[in-house]
Amino acid sequence: MSNIFITESENYLSKRYLKDGYIIVDIQNIRSLDWIRNFYLKFIKNYFNQDYSNKDILNNFHKLIKINDLNNFRLSLIQEVNKDKNFRKEYYNVASPFLNEIVGNELVMQNRVNLSIQLPKDKSSLLDVHADTWSGDSPFESVVWLPLVNCFKTKSMFILPASKYKKITNLLQSSKFKNSSELFPKIKNDIKWLKINYGQVLIFNQCLPHGNLVNEEKETRWSMNCRFKGIFTPYGDKKLGEFFEPISLKAASKFAMKYKLPKIK
Repeated sequence: MSNIFITESENYLSKRYLKDGYIIVDIQNIRSLDWIRNFYLKFIKNYFNQDYSNKDILNNFHKLIKINDLNNFRLSLIQEVNKDKNFRKEYYNVASPFLNEIVGNELVMQNRVNLSIQLPKDKSSLLDVHADTWSGDSPFESVVWLPLVNCFKTKSMFILPASKYKKITNLLQSSKFKNSSELFPKIKNDIKWLKINYGQVLIFNQCLPHGNLVNEEKETRWSMNCRFKGIFTPYGDKKLGEFFEPISLKAASKFAMKYKLPKIK
């Protein structure tokens, strides 16, 4: 049934999101994307005291750092990311047209942007199959996953498409699993490895099982993720204020939240 109140673009993206559980779209705001990438390149230059601007340093980062040193580097970088007052704004700008059509235009955003750096053959950066709702997240949250390099096969992430979701619910209801590693073999033939190039952004339904495996490709993966949801939709364990911050509250809502019905004598 068609909805005459939404645009063709919104209808198209909505159908894809409901059918697949995710959308991969070309970024319109390249300026914000380049700002983010240059932020990382500048940090790498200062951290190693060398200029790598003319090299494909992100894809080849494994040639620059040892696995044992990766965590300290990543923690230092994440600290700088979340200290910069403009970073989250630029991150939101990258995805905002699509968030407006998939999630809504009165949004809250996760307080911190997460960063993943996965070197080839690195077993220390794995994320076993999981759905965020299994650990108490709200089903109303969507994840914006932004790559800084071309991601494909095991250099990317996998997701169980929405069309296969009934299978996982039946499995969880009929079987007992000690951990997610026991679940993965049951669904590995149904998962989809996502191909996402630099210049594209992924928005996915975090109710669907997803994760990664050892990066068997010859390049390093750099990607970020951050959660968004409608401010007035139900919250899970992650609450407004402690985990989420309002970023696009409209004037009518601001007024209404302060409104008190006068007592008439």
